[in-house]
Amino acid sequence: MIKPIFTEKSLKAAKTGKYSFWVGRSMAKNVIKSEIAKLFGVHVTDIKTMVKKGETGRNMKGVKFSTAPQKKAVVTLGEKEKIDIFEESKK
Repeated sequence: MIKPIFTEKSLKAAKTGKYSFWVGRSMAKNVIKSEIAKLFGVHVTDIKTMVKKGETGRNMKGVKFSTAPQKKAVVTLGEKEKIDIFEESKK
């Protein structure tokens, strides 16, 4: 399971060649590298991973909520390579 992250910060980083993805918590770096290379046809040079803790709390109505922990991978590609889905369209 690999989902791209489309936020202002991640799109700005994508211009410098660093692409962000939500990945499965059990995925190791070598699995992430091979999956991204297979999906997008690029050469991955570096991977940084981080785990976002789950949180619990109460919303404005006082109802309890909880979110599951997630794993994020920031992938650096080879020279002059890019992933097209992160490109912004010009208006």
